[in-house]
Amino acid sequence: MPYYILLSNLTDEGRKTVKERPERIKEVNKELETFGVRVISQYAVLGPYDFVNVVEAPDNETIAKVSMELGSRGTVKILSMAAIPIDEFINSIKKR
Repeated sequence: MPYYILLSNLTDEGRKTVKERPERIKEVNKELETFGVRVISQYAVLGPYDFVNVVEAPDNETIAKVSMELGSRGTVKILSMAAIPIDEFINSIKKR
């Protein structure tokens, strides 16, 4: 299944929610599973983003739907990127 990197920033409302209910982060991860998305790893980070998530999903359309659904709540903004495992990337180059 394809991998994706999700870079996310909490909105003011999102920060308020996480401060009051930090466990909400894990609840959202469970919600992702209903879309067919599995969280591989998740990090709270410093810098221009608040969180970095590595996820598995069936396809680009699924990730687009997840980004739209979560973003429409007004608590988070997400930048989604398709990710190719490095061994697969190297093998694709060698096949040419």
